[in-house]
Amino acid sequence: MTLSEVLSLEGEEGDFTATVKSAPRYVDMDKCIACGLCAEKCPAKTEDEFEEGLSRRKAIYLPYPQAVPLKYVIDHDRCIYFKKGKCRACEKYCPTGAINFEDQETTRTLEVGSVILSGGMQTYDPSGVDVYGYDRFPNVVTSLEFERILAAGGPTEGHVVRISDREPATRIAWLQCIGSRDQNRTANEYCSGVCCMYAIKEAVMAKEHVGQDFQPSIFFMDMRTSGKDFEKYYTKAQDEGVRFVRSRVHTITQADESGTMRLSYATEDGRLITEDFDLVVLSVGMEAADSAVQTARNLGVDIDPYRFVQTDDFNPVAASRPGVYVAGVLQGCKDIPQSVMEASAAASCAGSTLAGVRGTQVTEKSFPQERDVSGEEPRIGVFVCNCGTNIGGIADVPAIAEYAKSLPGVAYVEENQFTCSQDTQEKMAQTIRDQNLNRVVVAACTPRTHEPLFQETIRGSGLNSYLFEMANIRNQCTWVHSRDHARATAKAKDMVRMAVAKASRLEPIPDIAVDIVKSALVVGGGLAGMTSALALADQGFPVTLVEKEQELGGAAREVNHTWRGADVAQALSKYRDKIAEHPRIEVLTGSQIQTAGGYVGNFQTTIATPQGTKDIDHGVTVLATGGRAADTQEYLYGQSDRVSKWHELENKQEAIQAANCVAFIQCVGSRDENRPYCSHICCSSSLSQAIAIKEADPGKQVVIIYRDIRTPGEKELLYKKARQLGVIFIRYDLEHKPEVTETDQGLEIEVFDPVLQQKVIVQADLLNLATAIEPHPTRDLASVLKLPVNDENFFMEAHAKLRPVEFASDGIFVCGLAHYPKAIEESIAQAQAASSRAMTILAKSQVQISPLISQIDQSKCIGCGLCVEICPFGAIKAEEIEEGVTRAVNIPASCKGCGLCAASCPQHAIDMLHFRDAQIEASIEAAV
Repeated sequence: MTLSEVLSLEGEEGDFTATVKSAPRYVDMDKCIACGLCAEKCPAKTEDEFEEGLSRRKAIYLPYPQAVPLKYVIDHDRCIYFKKGKCRACEKYCPTGAINFEDQETTRTLEVGSVILSGGMQTYDPSGVDVYGYDRFPNVVTSLEFERILAAGGPTEGHVVRISDREPATRIAWLQCIGSRDQNRTANEYCSGVCCMYAIKEAVMAKEHVGQDFQPSIFFMDMRTSGKDFEKYYTKAQDEGVRFVRSRVHTITQADESGTMRLSYATEDGRLITEDFDLVVLSVGMEAADSAVQTARNLGVDIDPYRFVQTDDFNPVAASRPGVYVAGVLQGCKDIPQSVMEASAAASCAGSTLAGVRGTQVTEKSFPQERDVSGEEPRIGVFVCNCGTNIGGIADVPAIAEYAKSLPGVAYVEENQFTCSQDTQEKMAQTIRDQNLNRVVVAACTPRTHEPLFQETIRGSGLNSYLFEMANIRNQCTWVHSRDHARATAKAKDMVRMAVAKASRLEPIPDIAVDIVKSALVVGGGLAGMTSALALADQGFPVTLVEKEQELGGAAREVNHTWRGADVAQALSKYRDKIAEHPRIEVLTGSQIQTAGGYVGNFQTTIATPQGTKDIDHGVTVLATGGRAADTQEYLYGQSDRVSKWHELENKQEAIQAANCVAFIQCVGSRDENRPYCSHICCSSSLSQAIAIKEADPGKQVVIIYRDIRTPGEKELLYKKARQLGVIFIRYDLEHKPEVTETDQGLEIEVFDPVLQQKVIVQADLLNLATAIEPHPTRDLASVLKLPVNDENFFMEAHAKLRPVEFASDGIFVCGLAHYPKAIEESIAQAQAASSRAMTILAKSQVQISPLISQIDQSKCIGCGLCVEICPFGAIKAEEIEEGVTRAVNIPASCKGCGLCAASCPQHAIDMLHFRDAQIEASIEAAV
């Protein structure tokens, strides 16, 4: 329900009534075909919000090129008819009669059991802040405006130029913390968490656009790149020439009439510098969107002083009102992976309430009987997409369509404005039936995003889904040959010819479905593992929880309080009690995985327990094997009882009380060559401990020796509080690491202070080290389960942003410290997310498997076993088909269709369905 908002929520968890108001679109969505003729003829123009005001749109418009639904809407406040009572040009020219000026606002009620609030964010508006000059100088832009400048479909077509004169911008400065970490100009004291990384990304991408002459500079206070692999990206950017300047720019002026920007700032050692730049990018921070905050208030949930929905550390997606859950920036600043995790976590929590009525409102999608085309000559339909200007603005689409008509086997050709639109899909299905087509080629954009849509369309027409081929004439053609229209057109013809050649040899491929064993195995009994086990069990599925230690709790047993002050030991006790009392959870402590096999929905695992081995059949696996604080030999750790690490210090209360000075050193064994990652939670931990020491005795000296203070989101308030309490901060870098020696009086810590530009000596009684967080040993388990780990032995997810809790191997999920260092609330959210994704499998009686798998011709197989050894998914096994004769056998549900076996087979006994050698060879022959 787009153009809609929730006005109120009555009732209670499990039985809510939501009142929803929908604004008029003034366009009939059933009739609109998104042809764009209305916008072309509309005379009214206004600033385009999607392009951040850098270009203009019409009063009737698509909010953005890939809007869902892909239907036009009339801006009531900009439409000439609504303002003056005349015009109606859009109505006159609309070929389908979709314009409806009589459309009215509607209100309806929905009966729901749970509510998930994911209202989103807005960026800080720097207008009116004189020091930035945003609303005075055209060449000062926000980071979101610069994103549109970089976009190929944006206002400058991807060319990095100055706004003032459209001349190339080769010197660009990024200014960090605009509208974040700032209590003077804004109320946003928190860190927005994502700005450092997106500034680095923009600088790297701009350098790729502009070339070697590009000179990017990022001005920052602390570089906060604490996410998974973020530190590596930061290092790579430095290696590629991105300059990082630790300074807060104090003055921005315009140096000349052309718009050159002059920045004045002080370096860390006190020098005053003035530099000129072509463009200044303000890295603006996140705020909860005004509309989202209003919706949260309408739902009756508590909001904190920064307008984020309040949650607690052990219920990170649960709002104050039972049955209402929150995900995304409305809960607090975060990046895309964490937002995706929280969305799945919210779904898990909502699902627990609704588990008893699961499936009661499901309508199964039905398809017509599949037509048998095995005996027919190919009758290929070719549909060529204009894709607005993405394709049609560069390649000659009519010429491509005309050429397609001449190709062997082609029976029908059609051009479409947007082939992926709903109306075109319906028309395509009807055309397939009317023209008796038995193969389909679509020449459009990437199959990565659109192939499933088109396959579903042709299945709806009565054809098998795999009698379909796609020619990617956008990403692989018009986008890379945008300056040479003739070559783009010629290449598009080549690609269509290749696709038609392959399509003529396509064959129907039957779907594969496997039954589901409706139970789960959770490996690891720490906080993440216990959370996941409870979430799965609460939704009605039996769970086996395996923990190698004799006690549940994992790394959380060493933590006293969360960064907000919540009692961890008390929470762990509640978790253990719930698990012990839960009728659907079996706990195996002192146990480890011995062997594993099977595939999604049907796994078989052997567990070594103190009582012997135990075989378990289960449908899904969740890995929560945890992590630990690494040991170190640096800074006298293990040699002096004055030196501790992490929470060991909290167990030395008598020594703390007797101490005059307590020091902390950050990044011990992390962010270096051995562990090139940030451990994410060390700064918050040290700050919490430092604050506790100062609050207990304000006269005690506390010193934190750090590289960058990394306190994203509202954790920034810890940093602020520590400074207010008098905690001393001294920065160091890898070239000037602290040196610690022990004397009769205590410890001497010598460190180079970059502000004073000289070495200082801290006389400390106690020293606590924030050592790297590392995963528990994973390689043996990864080998047994055939799962990937990165160089630092953290498990590698299928996709960092879109599938952050899944593996490429279906049915196996990851959460907690085994994935990457994270705070307690993040581990809990990720565990809930993993259970949510697992439940998408367990909630079904069967799971559909991709049928694009390897096929083994046993008459050619010699049983050499190479394919068995080389398959990364364990999808091929050696089987004795008769006495003394062993041949390779495919396990369809495990096969990912990667083709490694087919490429390696010395006998060419393996072929890939839908990518058979004969089909690929046909494409190659057509190409040459």
